[in-house]
Amino acid sequence: MAGRSKMKLYSGSAAALVAALLGMLLYFVMAGGPGDDRFARCRTSQVAGGSAAIGGPFTLVDQTGRTVTDAEVLVKPSLIYFGYTFCPDVCPFDMARNVEAVELLAARGIAVTPVFISIDPRRDTPERLADFAAWLHPDVVALTGSDEQVRAASRAYRTFYRAHEARDDFYLVDHSTFTYLTLPRHGFVEVFRRETTAEEMADRVACFVAAS
Repeated sequence: MAGRSKMKLYSGSAAALVAALLGMLLYFVMAGGPGDDRFARCRTSQVAGGSAAIGGPFTLVDQTGRTVTDAEVLVKPSLIYFGYTFCPDVCPFDMARNVEAVELLAARGIAVTPVFISIDPRRDTPERLADFAAWLHPDVVALTGSDEQVRAASRAYRTFYRAHEARDDFYLVDHSTFTYLTLPRHGFVEVFRRETTAEEMADRVACFVAAS
């Protein structure tokens, strides 16, 4: 039994090592090598920009009720956040930070789209999102969709969410709180954590835009 467990452990470690090596190889092939990352001076996260592992196509419904794709929404540099409108504190604060960064960038002549993707499609109707977006900023694109559409978008950006069980509409949803920066022609390039200030975010986004 112990020998079998050791074999499983060794096999798992070997598989993980192979996966890691393949991942590194894929990154260097896509980026052109470790010295060719045009965004290296802008990046402070450990996540490789432009990686095929994060981001991808999605089809969702915006706050006007129109079905849209990522190709229609992400036409400018975009800051993407996954949350829900009934969130009692985290989501409003994070989105307020994001739109503040957008305004700081606009003052520099850099147009950035703040995107909010709901992970609570049961309650977040287009009408609800329209009110939420209007409260935040006129440029916010707020998106919802079917359970399947939202799950597909969440998987593409490697986000996590889980709704608490409830018998009525009063429930919380656990979720990750990253903000993702995407650029036209480059896709995902950076992730921002909650502790990043609006000023820091604006500076780093401006760096990515200049380097693109």
